[in-house]
Amino acid sequence: MLITGDPGMAVEAETREKAVVAKALASIGEIATLPEVTVKIIEIVEDSRSTIKDLHEVIKRDPALSTKVLRVVNSAFYGLPGQIASVDRAIILLGLSAVKNIAIAASISRLFRGGQISAHFTAMDLWRHSLGVGVASRAIAKAAGVVGALDEVMLAGLIHDLGLLLERQAFADELAQVIDRCEAGEGDVLSLETEIIGADHQVFGDALTTKWRFPRNLRAVIGFHHCPDRLSPELQQLGAIIRTADILCCKDKIGFHLTAHSQEFTEELLETVDITVEQLTEIRDGLEDGLSEAEATLTI
Repeated sequence: MLITGDPGMAVEAETREKAVVAKALASIGEIATLPEVTVKIIEIVEDSRSTIKDLHEVIKRDPALSTKVLRVVNSAFYGLPGQIASVDRAIILLGLSAVKNIAIAASISRLFRGGQISAHFTAMDLWRHSLGVGVASRAIAKAAGVVGALDEVMLAGLIHDLGLLLERQAFADELAQVIDRCEAGEGDVLSLETEIIGADHQVFGDALTTKWRFPRNLRAVIGFHHCPDRLSPELQQLGAIIRTADILCCKDKIGFHLTAHSQEFTEELLETVDITVEQLTEIRDGLEDGLSEAEATLTI
């Protein structure tokens, strides 16, 4: 959170922020823990000594995850020739990092189960928005000529709002107030979260993925997806891609759409992403088809 003005107020706000984040992490249940297989996959890929065999051994112990990984690999997203029938073949074709990202994405949807977030939004609305941002992020990165790692861009988009899940579980009543007041035009989501809860969903998302030991680039984008200009230079394009996709999905009211519905595609933002307005319009026109494909392959 960026605070200007009185240094004393800044320190007080930072202290409050740390306290509410610590309280949230201490009070939550299953969301605090990723599936053991997912944690192991992250550890393997982050270890430079790991091999394809190491990753295959972990994934094959979880038949449901193996099935879902193959379903994603064989989806229209990858367009691979012929059907890939084994995880080891998928790893050889796509690489360790790609399969890691697919496995995380495949396991994350269970966290979005549940009922109402407020009178107008459910946990599944947040899942649909997250999928939309993931799909749009991948399409934007492709249009911008990002070489490789499109699966990582999609994963970053998919998990950008994880902090809202942490708020929902630890501060359900307060989050409902945030949403209701935002809908009533009393402020934007981030400022209302800070006022009512003590921290915004970027801060909670960063804390949660730090606890999960996610790679630094994913944690950074989650923590600054509403302000990618504050990221280090090497991460600014990724952050701007997620930001652009978020605004696009919010404007088109895909799922939970309040976090960026009043924002605009600034010239500076599109320059950082390195796409034109015409390319963005084309992506927007094809978004529903891509989202339908993602829902079919990733939703539990």
